[in-house]
Amino acid sequence: MQATGKIAVITGAGSGIGRASALALYADGFSVVLAGRRRKMLEE
Repeated sequence: MQATGKIAVITGAGSGIGRASALALYADGFSVVLAGRRRKMLEE
């Protein structure tokens, strides 16, 4: 997928499928905005 210049907003990005989705999209070149309940999990 050509993702240059694309932005993804991921809720629940601290764990589970949200985290996996955020990591995969980032690896594909997306800029990723993370949202979650536990700040520490988002910082890892």
